[in-house]
Amino acid sequence: MARCAFFFDAEPVGEPGRHALDACALCSKPLRRDSDIFMYRGDTPFCSEECRYEQMHHDAACARRKQQQQQKAQQRSRHETAAAAVSRKAGVSVASC
Repeated sequence: MARCAFFFDAEPVGEPGRHALDACALCSKPLRRDSDIFMYRGDTPFCSEECRYEQMHHDAACARRKQQQQQKAQQRSRHETAAAAVSRKAGVSVASC
């Protein structure tokens, strides 16, 4: 049985490549080989604990915002479903926004 392996780079076409540990992912400060590199989520480098913490804080805020939006959408959906059921029972046509 023949085996074949492919390797590809997932860089966007036409954009220059960026080495993984060349610069801080937040402030773009060049990372030196002889200094500490603070990693986050496995492969994202930061120049300091402060930059890493700021990114973590930003990610947490985005996750909370997304969860709130999902909850609001679910509430709207439940409300619209309930309103439609009530209007069908009453035989009333309801316009929606």
